[in-house]
Amino acid sequence: MSVNFKDLAVAGVQTLHPYQPGKPIDELARELGLNEADIVKLASNENPLGPGPKALAAVEQAIADITLYPDGFGFDLKKALCEKLGVEMNQITLGNGSSDILDFITRVFVNDGDNVVVSQHAFAIYGIVAAMVGAECIQVPAVDYGHDLDAMAAAINERTRVVFVTNPNNPTGTWVGRDALVSFLNKVPDNVLVLLDEAYFEYVHEADYPDGISLLANYPNLVVTRTFSKAYGLAALRVGYSVSSPELADLLNRVRPPFNVNSAALAAAAAALSDDEYVASSIAVNDAGMKQLEQAFNAMSLYFIPSVGNFIAFRVPQGFDAAAVYQGLLQKGVIVRPVANYDMPGFLRVSIGTETENKAFIDALTAVLS
Repeated sequence: MSVNFKDLAVAGVQTLHPYQPGKPIDELARELGLNEADIVKLASNENPLGPGPKALAAVEQAIADITLYPDGFGFDLKKALCEKLGVEMNQITLGNGSSDILDFITRVFVNDGDNVVVSQHAFAIYGIVAAMVGAECIQVPAVDYGHDLDAMAAAINERTRVVFVTNPNNPTGTWVGRDALVSFLNKVPDNVLVLLDEAYFEYVHEADYPDGISLLANYPNLVVTRTFSKAYGLAALRVGYSVSSPELADLLNRVRPPFNVNSAALAAAAAALSDDEYVASSIAVNDAGMKQLEQAFNAMSLYFIPSVGNFIAFRVPQGFDAAAVYQGLLQKGVIVRPVANYDMPGFLRVSIGTETENKAFIDALTAVLS
């Protein structure tokens, strides 16, 4: 007798579809018979410079001890974060990427029948972790592709447990200023948590962009997440963290799996925090690349959403289908990211690469649209 295991799964999981990451280089090479060296991947907001020298050296040293379990507490990394951020160790929760923290906070605070509040066009993982525990995901319509914080505050009800705010937002690159964020936090009830996702924090230059960690003392219900996958160039190692009140961190750490961050990741992240020259180079490359793509989009009369991250979303011209343009770029060895599943069917998102990679994308897009 056969068993339908889907029927045995919890209800929320039955409705889910696997998260679709950007297409890997080797997968495209296999599909189209291309040389991997000729493929440009600008799909996953990765750092085009590769890892920094201090991080690489730390990984090489850590490999000698791969027969041993990592430090489950993550002492060296937490110590480095405390020195960098001016926080205490008991405020930090380490994750296998910052997305790990999203899972922790949902498992700790959200029950079947509760809800979370998110913005339209926000990171898909928020809805996935909510569905996993049987919670409703209330999606609030965006304004100009960005968070409508007033409407998000108004959407909170007696069953709301967490509000997810992404600043800057992925995939739109939009952001909210300090005054708007503080006004929002003042409206959120004390018993509702706010998860402030700052994965692209390091790339933002705007003077009134808020540092979420500086707000923690005034808002005990605030949790700030950051990652080493972007500006620090460690995406493959999967290491991120949250900073919160000690009380919230204690609860998050209770559900954190043992050894969830591996030894190489711990060592590389701690070393990367001291590599200011590498981070500055990453930001400079991103700034130049953003200008390069904006100029190209303007020259092609393509609408794009102004972005402060390391990516930019643009709308394909009228008469073109975004999915077809995406496929056309793949044929030319350029991988970008479709975002139709973010209620943006006419857009594609492209990560900022090196000058050479950006030019390859621009040339390919010009050819596909001609």
